[in-house]
Formats: sequence, structure tokens, C-alpha cells
Amino acid sequence: MLTVIRESWGWTGLDPAELTATNAFGNVIARAANGVYWRICPEELSCEVIARDNAAYDTLWASEDFQIDWQMARLVDLAQATLGPVNEDRCYCLKLPAVLGGAYEATNLGTITRRELLAFSGYGAHQIKDLPDGASIQFELPTTF
Repeated sequence: MLTVIRESWGWTGLDPAELTATNAFGNVIARAANGVYWRICPEELSCEVIARDNAAYDTLWASEDFQIDWQMARLVDLAQATLGPVNEDRCYCLKLPAVLGGAYEATNLGTITRRELLAFSGYGAHQIKDLPDGASIQFELPTTF
């Protein structure tokens, strides 16, 4: 999984050394080689620094607000009711990412392998990174992820 993250999200500056956490919607927290913690949110096509060191990460992880956001409980419950359980190498996803107008509702939910979701979202995020809000886009997708 570190290789997929490096290849798909490395353009952000993330050089992952360890996966710290994953959630049911394929979000990943990775500790970088320099000790900085990053969160990848595939549904938002985003990859951002969330903590600069272990102490900051521990504080963030203990935050109730962060845990509510991280666990995505209502959305996970909806996905489980709609799609059933997923095995360890798969996760739930938004078929159309929220940043592209996809809704957080049952008709936009699907399942995918974690590898494919991280690869696709990183690839898509790279293509739109410099576009202003509301810009028209046309994705060019590779034949495989």
C-alpha cells in the first residue's frame, strides 16, 4: 500500500513510511519518512498534513471532533445497510467524489479495493490540482490502476 500511495500521491510531497490508520471509506493516515502525518481523503481528492510530529498526532487522534470525522459513522451505517459488509482489502467509496459534485447518499455509494481507490483518487487529484472551483474537467484515465 505504501507503494501505491507513493506513486499516486507522491506529487503532494508525501513520502510514506508507515500506515497509521485506515477507515471504512478508504481514508488513510500515513506517517511520512520525515515524521509528519498526512491524511488522504479519497472522497475529497485530498492529501493534507494533519500533524507535524507524534505529540501533535496523539492530540489530534484523541480529539472527539477528529474521531467523529474519521469514523464517518452515519455514512458507514448507510453503506453497510445499502451494500453489505466489505472484506479487509475493500472499502466503501463515493462513486463520484464529493469534490466533483458527488453526494453523500446511498445512490452514490459503492465498493472498491483500497488500492484502486487510492490510485484513482491520487490520479484524479493530480489532474485537478490547479483548476479553479467550477472549472470543466475531462479526466484522462490510464488503462489500469
